[in-house]
Amino acid sequence: MPAKLSTRRAARRGACFGAVTLVLLGAGLPAKDDGGAPKGLSRFYRQKVAWSACEAGAPKDMQCGRVTVPLDYAHPGAGTLALALARYRATGPSRGSVLLNFGGPGVAGVPRLTTDGKRFLDLTNGYDVVSFDPRGVGRSSPVGCGLGTDDRATRAIGGNGDLGDPKVAREKLTAWQRTAAECARRSGPVQAHMGTVDAARDLDVMRQALGDDRLDYLGFSYGTRLGAVYAALFPGKVGRMALDGVDTLTEPPARQGLVAAEAQQTALDHFLDWCVRDIACPWGDDRRAAGDQVVRLVRSLDENPVPNGAGGKLTGQDLARAIGQALYSKRLWPSLERAIASLVEDGDTHGVEAFSARGGTLPGRRSAPRPADGGLVGSGEIPPDNQPAATLAVNCADDPDRPGAARLTGDLGRLSAEYRRASPVFGRARLNELLMCYGRPKGTDFIREKVKNVDTARMLLVGTRGDPATPYRWTLETARRLGSSAVVLDNRADGHTGYLSSRCVHRKVNDFLLYGTLPADGSSCGADREPDASG
Repeated sequence: MPAKLSTRRAARRGACFGAVTLVLLGAGLPAKDDGGAPKGLSRFYRQKVAWSACEAGAPKDMQCGRVTVPLDYAHPGAGTLALALARYRATGPSRGSVLLNFGGPGVAGVPRLTTDGKRFLDLTNGYDVVSFDPRGVGRSSPVGCGLGTDDRATRAIGGNGDLGDPKVAREKLTAWQRTAAECARRSGPVQAHMGTVDAARDLDVMRQALGDDRLDYLGFSYGTRLGAVYAALFPGKVGRMALDGVDTLTEPPARQGLVAAEAQQTALDHFLDWCVRDIACPWGDDRRAAGDQVVRLVRSLDENPVPNGAGGKLTGQDLARAIGQALYSKRLWPSLERAIASLVEDGDTHGVEAFSARGGTLPGRRSAPRPADGGLVGSGEIPPDNQPAATLAVNCADDPDRPGAARLTGDLGRLSAEYRRASPVFGRARLNELLMCYGRPKGTDFIREKVKNVDTARMLLVGTRGDPATPYRWTLETARRLGSSAVVLDNRADGHTGYLSSRCVHRKVNDFLLYGTLPADGSSCGADREPDASG
């Protein structure tokens, strides 16, 4: 997507960057703080959000707006980005705004608030409920890599192939290096400024623009990492902060991937425990045999992919991705059971592919472009691979490790068996993720080194025992890392996060955000009833 670059220096160079709109700041930014703004950022901290009607199709009671932030906080005069916001107004006396981040990284908040906002409307009893498209995401200068427009390139960085084989590992590294170059070419300068430290500083600009003295915040999954970084950067500005599905702050990529594979395998085991008790389970009623059959099915499809409905092939890694997506919510278990039964019994791939699509299976065409809107791109200009491209950009910007090809190849040979033991279904894909930052600049060590022992108001951390994406152990580790401010709520259930799936968690988070009432540290919520296989 061609960009509109309006900084004069860049215009003189005749540069053309993708997926970012930059606006020249006025010369002579104030040298002193203005109203408590960080040095050099007074212009940004003086703005207020101007709310108006959203695009066609949005709920009538939802309003949209924007804030302007620096492209580079170290050089705030170099250019700016516009970030898209949306809100539901408070229905009663308001204590200000509560900001929601839905995770990812790479999930756009405005469309999620459009589709799922009604599930948060009880918070309007005390707040304007606000979400946003983070930098590089959605309408906020979206990044892209061209994934999905070239099936061969997309497959090349997929989880197929034995990474314990040095030849395969070298081919994968080459493919990831090419992807890194293509992402940089298509995304332009915003990609270099997409780390969580930048996003946390954006949060503080939003807080001020919304007129709040402190940040009240509900973050899910990656949004917990964002909240924790904000707490480290702006401890005195933390209000009521709830973090659900807590991310790791310290584990290096190899260990993080291994723990994540174990968590996914645990979630799959819980699904199989449920499945074999149902008459419709495609693997019968023998639990051990069911586990073996899943592994054999994934391996068989990796060796001999079957035709899908789109003229392509369904591989074992596609099936593993579909299962992984279905494990995010226990309510999806009956649908997963039916999808796999259709695949096993009839060769019908449609149900499985529907779950794969939830995880970012990418269309082959780009949406028709629409004119940019004052720094925000139109909905039709968002690259179809924006979410996975943003996930790569953010996670790599947050990772300071950049081992060379020789070390990576050697590590893969050692780790391959370890990952297979952790999960014979998900281990291969998780191992492949260790390569995703190859060819990109080193990220910051701020999160590992500085996000600890925060001196803030007390924060609520929710961990779910059967979470396939953010293992419960990360909640405990992050709580210890953050220090005495952290209060842990133990959700003894399955699925990713708890607020939208557990009535108990929902109530306790709302009590904290609306009334300031915290549960006792280490208290728990029991699981809701089992899903209905006929649903």
